Amino acid sequence: MTQTLAPSLPEASTRGPRRLIPGFGITLGTTVLYLSLIVLIPLAGLFLKAASAPLDEIMAIAQSNRTINALRVSFGSALVAGLVNLVFGLLIAWVLVRYRFPGKRIIDALVDLPFALPTAVAGIALSTLYAPKGWIGGLFSGNSPFWAWWHEQAWLPFGWSTFSPSIKIAFTPSGIVIALIFIGLPFVVRTVQPVLEELEHELEEAAATLGATRLQTIVHVILPRLAPAALTGFALATARAIGEYGSVIFIAGNMPNISEIAPVLIVIRLEEFDQAGAAVVAVLMLILSFLMLLLINLIQSWSRRRFGDA
Repeated sequence: MTQTLAPSLPEASTRGPRRLIPGFGITLGTTVLYLSLIVLIPLAGLFLKAASAPLDEIMAIAQSNRTINALRVSFGSALVAGLVNLVFGLLIAWVLVRYRFPGKRIIDALVDLPFALPTAVAGIALSTLYAPKGWIGGLFSGNSPFWAWWHEQAWLPFGWSTFSPSIKIAFTPSGIVIALIFIGLPFVVRTVQPVLEELEHELEEAAATLGATRLQTIVHVILPRLAPAALTGFALATARAIGEYGSVIFIAGNMPNISEIAPVLIVIRLEEFDQAGAAVVAVLMLILSFLMLLLINLIQSWSRRRFGDA
């Protein structure tokens, strides 16, 4: 009688379940080491350098009008630019995804131009365009040929021929906002665009079948699904704008308490060999940036729980 022996099974490992992809310990250690060298250690050095100054000097720098105004201009301009990019970034992404028209690929490529263009080149170009004698800035300063022609039209009623604007864009906070809009727009478009491409058309058809208008479909069906991605793009654009230096320095004017941003103030203190003072301003920017991004992430988490992942 032949006895059939069952194949012996390997003994279960006492070290826990084996992973399909080995190397977790090595990859985790490499990740922690890399983040420590690139992020954690430099930030710790920044805090240590700021703490090297006396406490009364730290408080004086933090409470000075120049520091407060520089932080206000930086964060205020970044938030305004982020909101503008949020609205127009959604519009541009919608046009690129939902419509076909001549030159679509060119416009799609132009969206990425701020990524490839050096920020200094962007700053010079914007300051040239929006300066009081520039192509665009001249239209708002009253010195352009158009307004000279306008003043010659004496036949206009109600004294309209004497009207001319006196708005200065470059070398003011308005110029800062324009520069930040330029460098932050691609973040919103490229974050929303793939989500919009994967959005099911059946949802819109179902809403139309139930009698919803086009506006109701956009507000109650499409925008809630795009909210997490839109908030992510807004956070990226705002964070990028807070630390921007190259494109802003040429168009800001850099006037203390008026159009001076925090990165410029840090560079000025470094040029004065005040490294501790520069570190204090940098730490203030870091803390405020962390709190702002934390708030945006909390809103984004609530949006994902409320509307789900698109």
